[in-house]
Amino acid sequence: MSEPILALRANHVVLMVSDLERSVTFWTTAFAMDVVAREPRANAAFLRLRLSPNHHDLGLFGLGAGAPRRRPGTVGMYHIAWQVDTIDDLEAARLALAQIGAYTGESSHGATKSIYGTDPDGNEFEVMWMLPREEWGEYERLAPVDHLNLGAEVARWSGVSTGAVGSGLIGGAS
Repeated sequence: MSEPILALRANHVVLMVSDLERSVTFWTTAFAMDVVAREPRANAAFLRLRLSPNHHDLGLFGLGAGAPRRRPGTVGMYHIAWQVDTIDDLEAARLALAQIGAYTGESSHGATKSIYGTDPDGNEFEVMWMLPREEWGEYERLAPVDHLNLGAEVARWSGVSTGAVGSGLIGGAS
């Protein structure tokens, strides 16, 4: 048997979308992403999060309005998760998504606190904040789907950084 692939982490996500420009507008507005490259021959755009060390974090390929959509509950990718550095950032993300009509819900997974939204094509995404590792406790090996009381979590964790910025996870050198 050959050796397994020792990947460092996921680097970027590529989505097939029905309307490229509508999707570019959504992601640059909702996540303050910058368009770093375009490939007109493929009707594609490549976007980077402002704090990211990656060339691009999201690729978008426009298929046209008639492209069939994946039905919910079918085999395929469920969602993308974007990590923020503080619980305050998560609270701000919830407000931003609600203001543009993209917010769909929230939950606590123990070690992570999450909000959810959808893009214009119905692709679901998560915005999550991770507790500091030393606080995981029993959640080291658990991932429940529980109610999130974001107000209580903000009161408890406001200002606490998970160290994602500058760690190579979000921006900065790795």
